[in-house]
Amino acid sequence: MYCIIVGGGKVGSSLARELLSDGHECLVIEKERAKADRITDEIGDIALLGDGCEAAVLERAGTARASMFIAVTGDDEDNLVACQVARKKFNVPHVIARLNNPKNAPIFHAVGIDVTVSATWAILAQVERALPTRHLVEVATLRDGSRVVTALLGEDSPAAGKRLGDVPLPAGTQLISVCPAEGGRRAADAGVTLHVGDELLAITSPEAEPALRKALLG
Repeated sequence: MYCIIVGGGKVGSSLARELLSDGHECLVIEKERAKADRITDEIGDIALLGDGCEAAVLERAGTARASMFIAVTGDDEDNLVACQVARKKFNVPHVIARLNNPKNAPIFHAVGIDVTVSATWAILAQVERALPTRHLVEVATLRDGSRVVTALLGEDSPAAGKRLGDVPLPAGTQLISVCPAEGGRRAADAGVTLHVGDELLAITSPEAEPALRKALLG
């Protein structure tokens, strides 16, 4: 698989190393010569000096044959523009953008960039998992604004001991799977009995999230 990475900082260079070690073809586009030279010295001849937002640079990079395009600069606007050019002009099937400010996520989704990655979200998810009163954790936001969440059933959960079909879920919510405390994963069928320690994966709307929290966690 041919992958293009825009941004040769710590994130981009580390990602390039991992992709190369997995046997993928990889090119890093970096507009600062010092960073591009460092990648060449430390990783190999995989750096292209140029602005990843410019169509001419992306054409030189062979973006038309890329299977994946990943923009991980420290500037959300640059990541947005680079991904848009890759998607619209070069028809790259998979584009991923780094989000430095999670509040910009709706803008990315609105222009068709389906996958965004935020370090802030990742850290917050881990923090929320560690807090005893916060067991409903948002792990992703979909293009239509729906949220993918996980819910860990505690001792006070009103859903524990019930069949899934008997739990009063709010409209706009779809349960995907149940991960029992002892491990494994099961489809979220109506006949599955829930237990303390089970973790549920669900898709819900922002409006339905409070009701989902109440139904599962109390």
